[in-house]
Amino acid sequence: MTPTIPVAAEGTHHPGAGSVHANRPAAPQPAVLVLEDGRVFRGDSYGAIGTTVGEAVFATGMSGYQETLTDPSYHRQVVVMTAPHIGNTGVNDEDPESGRIWVAGYVVRDPARRPSSWRSRRTLDEELARYGVVGISGVDTRALTRHLRERGAMRAGIFSGEAAAQPFEAMHATVLASPPMAGADLTAEVSTAAEYTVEPAGRARGTVLAVDLGIKTMTPVRMAERGLRVHVLPAGTTPEELVARARAVTGPVGVFFSNGPGDPATADHAVALMRAVLAARIPTFGICFGNQVLGRALGFGTYKLGYGHRGINQPVADRATGRVEVTAHNHGFAVDAPLDRVSDTEFGRVEVSHVCLNDDVVEGLRCLDVPAFSVQYHPEAAAGPHDSAYLFDRFVALMGADDPQPREAAHAATH
Repeated sequence: MTPTIPVAAEGTHHPGAGSVHANRPAAPQPAVLVLEDGRVFRGDSYGAIGTTVGEAVFATGMSGYQETLTDPSYHRQVVVMTAPHIGNTGVNDEDPESGRIWVAGYVVRDPARRPSSWRSRRTLDEELARYGVVGISGVDTRALTRHLRERGAMRAGIFSGEAAAQPFEAMHATVLASPPMAGADLTAEVSTAAEYTVEPAGRARGTVLAVDLGIKTMTPVRMAERGLRVHVLPAGTTPEELVARARAVTGPVGVFFSNGPGDPATADHAVALMRAVLAARIPTFGICFGNQVLGRALGFGTYKLGYGHRGINQPVADRATGRVEVTAHNHGFAVDAPLDRVSDTEFGRVEVSHVCLNDDVVEGLRCLDVPAFSVQYHPEAAAGPHDSAYLFDRFVALMGADDPQPREAAHAATH
């Protein structure tokens, strides 16, 4: 059950900033990757020919590249794949996480010569060119990843074809003129332009109002699999509209805040939505950017990580159970909340529910006095792993959609 997700009504056709000269793969041409700090990597063109700029980040997944490319959270980022061989299974029409590719640029070491999957409909090279995504292949991605780990995520540009023949100074100036990710307000660029609904699988058990800050296709599907009807709302929905819609629902209802791109410090409107929902005591669940929005609504700060967490092999500990989950991540910012105590906030007590075992970054928040919780990672994980799928069941329970108890009783039972 995979719904058609409308493409956001952003103004630019291409996800990257810069010029693109092709919409189908040409013979490989020289390409250059220039980093903000002046380091240069040379290789061959991959996908469209032209120029693109964005924040260079690395993703550690060995599979799931199609889901990565179509994740709106990667908007305005140049993604470096640490796995050396990319494109093995081609591209199909079933696995995209949105209606288009969102990455600004793509960096791979050894692209597959031909796809080897019965589900493949196009090569990855063709798909990148189809969406005007400028990429580069033949790059030592291990050296590039080590550089980003030591120096941090930074702005980068990919220049291919005629653009690669420019002097270094011209290419570097283009990179330095591009906007940084810190301070970027991007949710309006990726959110749906109009509300749409994903119907439940089987008997309807409850209703979710999902605020689209860059939602992935599989997220409402995971809720629909549990009998929830999901109304996906534009990011510009007002607090009054959101609360009124929730109160008008007959039966169990909850509000969901999705993943999304950009700096959470700019997400004032989303924070206002979250605060209105918390004040109304409507059961609430947030993922990724939604976790950061909940953190801000509770009074915590956010900060930019050195190089972020991206991939499908990140270990996270559930502090309540001690269980370690292997999880899917895509975030460059984190919530600044204390790990050593329960915090008192305007909306009652709050605790850090999950932490990353690599660096102790906050990976989840749980409110103890209002019905709300969030995680920084992705339990929908279309490309896997699925250790965290139970979080959707927790949301169902918080809404009271798994039990005939009143919503308040269901909330009390979870604590």
